Formats: sequence, C-alpha cells, structure tokens
Amino acid sequence: MSSELPDLFDAAAMQDPEATPLAERMRPRTLDEYVGQEHVVGPGKLLRRAIEGDRIPSMILWGPPGTGKTTLAQIVAQSTGAAFEVLSAVSSGVKDIRAVIERAKSRRRGAGQRTVLFVDEIHRFNKSQQDALLPHVEAGVCRLIGATTENPSFEVNAALLSRARVFALRLLDPAAIAAVLQRALTDEKRGLGLRGLTAEPRLLEALGRAAQGDARRALTTLEMAADLVPADESELLPAYVGEALGGRALRYDKGGEEHYNVVSAFIKSMRASDADAAVYWLARMLESGEDLMFVARRIVIFASEDVGNADPQGLVVASAAAEAARFVGLPEAVLPLSQATQYLALAPKSNTALKGYFAARKDARRHGALPVPMAVRNAVTPLMKETGYGAGYRYPHDALGGVDPDHQSYLPDAIAHGPQGVPRYVQPARGWERSAEAALAAAREAAQTEHQTEDQIEEQPESDD
Repeated sequence: MSSELPDLFDAAAMQDPEATPLAERMRPRTLDEYVGQEHVVGPGKLLRRAIEGDRIPSMILWGPPGTGKTTLAQIVAQSTGAAFEVLSAVSSGVKDIRAVIERAKSRRRGAGQRTVLFVDEIHRFNKSQQDALLPHVEAGVCRLIGATTENPSFEVNAALLSRARVFALRLLDPAAIAAVLQRALTDEKRGLGLRGLTAEPRLLEALGRAAQGDARRALTTLEMAADLVPADESELLPAYVGEALGGRALRYDKGGEEHYNVVSAFIKSMRASDADAAVYWLARMLESGEDLMFVARRIVIFASEDVGNADPQGLVVASAAAEAARFVGLPEAVLPLSQATQYLALAPKSNTALKGYFAARKDARRHGALPVPMAVRNAVTPLMKETGYGAGYRYPHDALGGVDPDHQSYLPDAIAHGPQGVPRYVQPARGWERSAEAALAAAREAAQTEHQTEDQIEEQPESDD
C-alpha cells in the first residue's frame, strides 16, 4: 500500500475521529512524540543523526509487538520527505514487490522523490522474495525498513542483512507507557482530552505494567476503560481499568506498599529456600502485570547477593533466564523465570559477594588511595625496575599446584599490617566456595611441603665419595 493513495479509514477519521482506534490516533508523528526507545533515537544517537541529516540507511527494526516499529518507519519517511510504501510479508508476493519497485523508480525519475519501503514481518519473506528485493536495495531504488519480532540473524538472509543496519527496540517500561497514556487523556485533538477525564499517575503506571511493554495494548485498554466511565464522573478508577482488562485483577495502590510487599515476599522466599512460596509470589507479580524486566532484574541480583559462589551456576541460570524472557516475551517468558526462581530457591546460599564487597569498600573509603605494594607493580621501564617495582613478585604458575607457598597479602601495607592483621573480606560459607577454599588451602600446604623438601635436599652436605 502506498502512502500516496487515498485511505478510506483516514477519510472517515477526519469526519469522525472516534471511528479510528485511540492507539492509531495517538500514533507518534515526530521523534519528539516517540518515547521509550531513547537508546535508538535519543539525542546524539546514530539513527536520530541519520534522520536529522537526511542520510537514513536501510534498516531492520527488531523488537516485540507494540514497541513502535511501524511508527518509527513512518516517522523516518515523513521526516525525510520520502514516499512511504508498505508491504506485508504475510500477504505480499514477488509481483507486489516488483510493483512497489516500479513506483519507486518512477518517483525517482520524475520528481526525484525517494521511497521508504516498509516490510512488516520481514522474517516471513522466503528466499525468492528476499532475492527479488535485494538488487533494488543495493541500487538505492528504495530504502528498506523491515520489521520483525524474530532474531534477524536467523530469519533474514545474509545478503540482505549485510546491507541493512539492525536496531533493536525494547519493551516500553511502565513509566514510558504511563506518559503515553497521560498524553492520550489530555490531547483534545487526537486523544480523549475533550472528555475531561483524569487518572492517578500510579494507576496509569499499573496499566503500563499490565500491558507488558506494549503501548498499543495499553492505549486500547485505556480507550475501553474510558468508555466505562459514567457520564456524571470524570475520574478513571481502577475498577474500570480492571474491567477493560477482562476482569483481570490490577495491582494498584497509591502508596505502592503492596508492590514492595510482594517483591519482598518473593526475595525472602527464595532466600529461605522455599521454592513453592517463591514460585507463588513470582506468579502473583507476573499475573498482576508487573514489569517483566523488573522481575528478571530481581532474580539476577538475587543470584549474586544470596547464592553467589555457593553455586556459581546460579548467576548463569539467572542471566540466561533474563535474556530468554526478553527474547520470547510473554506469555512464554514465565517459563525461564520460573525455572530460574526454582533453581535459586533450591541452591545453597551465600551472601559472601555482598558482605565481601562492602567490607572492602569500608576500608577503601576509610584509608583513601593507599599505594600499591611494590611486589605487584608492573615494571614497564628499567628505571621502574631499579626503584623496586615488581621486587619480590613470584609467578604462581611456576610453583606446585599454581600457588605460591610463601604468598603474602597483596593488600596495601597499611591494611595488611594493621592492628587486626590481614582482614578477611571474603569468608566462604558453603557450597562450591567452601570446597574451593579447602582446595586452595590444601594446594598451599602441598606446595609448602614440596618447597621445604627441596630446601632440605639443597642443604645436605656433599658426600666425600
């Protein structure tokens, strides 16, 4: 579909704005209205500079539904004065591609106008369709903007991918969606402003969480909720939003206390190795619309703070679950998050990472910038070596078991030789870290024994024979 052709829906919208869904009416038209993707189009970012400098490349916009891929493509075309052509990879064939290319060539020959070709769900194009497009993208007949919810590295052929820049769009956070909803409530021309409706900011954030990063879903829900407000009322209440969500409970409290209570219950259940309670509180958060990445971050933090090196694999599982949740989105994202929650609840616990760091930080702040011991300074010049840099350093790999039997602390002298002796910031508690400490102690003891044996052999007098 070309942007130059009349659109019956646009015509209807001009006569009756309410004939067009709110999400479509509130679609951002400029970069300043486009929120939540500052990492891509924020001030100074590559794509923004390219748009403002009228030097846009062909690109693939990769992200979950509702993150603004189509909207950004339209803004790019409008900002650069290009014609905007749309193809759906689901319903368009090679014939449709050729027709679009011919129109693009005609514009370029006639008025010198460029064309932006937007291909929705480009990952659904087969090889022949992608091959039909490739030479025209190479020749600059059109600028390609493909949109996909799938990893383009796997779904777009290498030749086409090499000629396009990939920009990853993220799920919008609740605050960004709340800003979109607030604008929709107050905009009298395109939004609901003429109705005079108001809503608590925390209610809009709660709706943002329930939308799981999808601005279009949030606006659709807001429109349905607004229709439920009686004519003699002006405030959008949680009950109306909950009904618009299909009767689903909406976690909402003005003080935010319940939000933090549930998060606390989740963390403390994992810490107590109560896997059943941990999974229950996880479900409570996700089913009430808690931000997916907020939950994932809590799990990753817990893996280091409360499991740590008692089971180093915990952080690997947590990080993989967070990335998997970001990649697949809801509803399937509950599976990796549930897997990680159960793993961490059942894992041995240690808070050594937390305690060790803050104990070391206390000394670092108290003593300031203490000098580095001479033994571990790097002697990069002859003068440094002459002045004692590196003096006394022993290369551990040359010793038995890879440990120096006579190792002394590499802490600054003021700390290592303080009145309390060498401090122990890291005190392994259980699990892998405990066995690792025991193995290190055994290796040092073995190296010390070997070292003493060698010394005794060297001290024996030579035989007269």
